[in-house]
Amino acid sequence: MEKTGKKKFRLFDAVLAAVCIILVVEAAAPSAAIGNSQYFWWLLMLVAFFLPYGLVSAELGTTYTGEGGLFDWVNRAFGRRWGSRVAWYYWVNFALWMASLAVLSISVIEQAFSIEIPLYVALPAELAFIWIVSYLSNHSVAESAILINIATIFKILIMVALGVLGIYFALTFGAANPITSPADLLPSADGISFIGIIIFNFLGFEVVTTFAGEMENPKKQIPKALLLGGILVAFFYIFASFGIGVAIPLDELTASGGLLDSFAFFFDNLGIASVFLIIVALMFIYTLIINLLSWALGVNYVAMYAADSNALPKVFSRRKKGTEDVPFGASMVNGVVASVLVCIAPLITMVTGDEEIFWSFFALQIITLLASYLILFPAFRKLRRTDPNAERPFKVGGGPVLLNLITWVPMVLLVLSLFFCITWPEEEGWVVDWTLLVGAVVAVLAGEVIAAVTGRQKDRE
Repeated sequence: MEKTGKKKFRLFDAVLAAVCIILVVEAAAPSAAIGNSQYFWWLLMLVAFFLPYGLVSAELGTTYTGEGGLFDWVNRAFGRRWGSRVAWYYWVNFALWMASLAVLSISVIEQAFSIEIPLYVALPAELAFIWIVSYLSNHSVAESAILINIATIFKILIMVALGVLGIYFALTFGAANPITSPADLLPSADGISFIGIIIFNFLGFEVVTTFAGEMENPKKQIPKALLLGGILVAFFYIFASFGIGVAIPLDELTASGGLLDSFAFFFDNLGIASVFLIIVALMFIYTLIINLLSWALGVNYVAMYAADSNALPKVFSRRKKGTEDVPFGASMVNGVVASVLVCIAPLITMVTGDEEIFWSFFALQIITLLASYLILFPAFRKLRRTDPNAERPFKVGGGPVLLNLITWVPMVLLVLSLFFCITWPEEEGWVVDWTLLVGAVVAVLAGEVIAAVTGRQKDRE
């Protein structure tokens, strides 16, 4: 369904939206924990995944400019059942993510202010976080542009600050992890388990394409926004990760390390007042809210479009009263599911006595998001064959060999990422996260049930 009314989403807004959606400021520290080999992995993933992913999204997004996005492309290529699976994984990851960031926001406040927030205060605050996002996502993309632009500026300031502080720290005190030879840049055998972190940091291009109905000229704006946004995102990721990696000793970095840990290290060692850590924390929380909002504006359109096509339950197809194109049902379901999750989180911790199980459960968000992209690249290749006459304002060039590389290399990397999210090598052998594995199996089975039930409903109609 095409949106009506005056178009307000400019190219400038689209570029900033691309940066806001893809740039995840809390990802810099875990990436730096890879060590000096992070530069190898960043370069490899930029060439082998980020570039093909951007090209594929630009072609499909300008060829099929509806709000269906990822679901629409897979549905056209492989049919409703595969489209239903993709839409389910795409949506459920968001609900899990929103709940986890609501919990994270409380941890950020506790760390910044050096306080411990009791549960009777933390839980209402988490619910308020969730419903603020749900309320904001009931507005059009153009109406939310100013909020997205401010969040993007905050993200850029945070990433630049990490890079500048790291370089200054290294020049003043010496590099914490010096590169003594080219061999230091080569990946170790267990480094492959980190590719999922970097790939996860690159996802979100297709969300911009779901804003096509709000754009003045999407067939020109989308490829430009993805190109400019992609360049900016790659630069800020590498610059911030370099700043952290060159200044903070490797033994003080972990894959679960947070943004505030890095700033606290810099501020403490440089004698900077703690009030600046509070400022960073507040900016960070704002970016968390708007990052969810920018994703919700895309995810909810996809869910609404999928429900219209009988690929998700009909509740997702409900529109905001008085509009024809603003998702309401998806926003409300997001809020309800995330609220239930944060309410049961304390129970999980009380019963198990282990907060890691809770966070392993929320790591399922990464699994489902990565899984939703598995069929994107084969869908691109198939649509080239089955719909050759479609007008392609932006078309990926190259012969069959290059197109096959663009199709299969990113897909293989996604499969490896999924594998190493669940199991990874350590000195004593392979470790399996059974909580995450069981959660992934449950998510897949739930997706199959939804695909079957909605399919029968479509047959009856």
